[in-house]
Amino acid sequence: MTFQISQRAKEYLKTAETLLHAARTMTDRAIARQLETLADDYQRRAEKASHVDAAKALARSAPSAEPE
Repeated sequence: MTFQISQRAKEYLKTAETLLHAARTMTDRAIARQLETLADDYQRRAEKASHVDAAKALARSAPSAEPE
């Protein structure tokens, strides 16, 4: 099975990566930890978005149940 990540999920992952980069450069550990937590949230959003978008794409490609 081939798994493709949705564009929306890619954007979430890009944001998470940016947040993690900012966290690594922080000298204030409290703020860095908050950024890391926020990045984790965006990673979860990316995973959820991919699943939802894949299900929507599958539903669109499924043959119609109505007789023609």
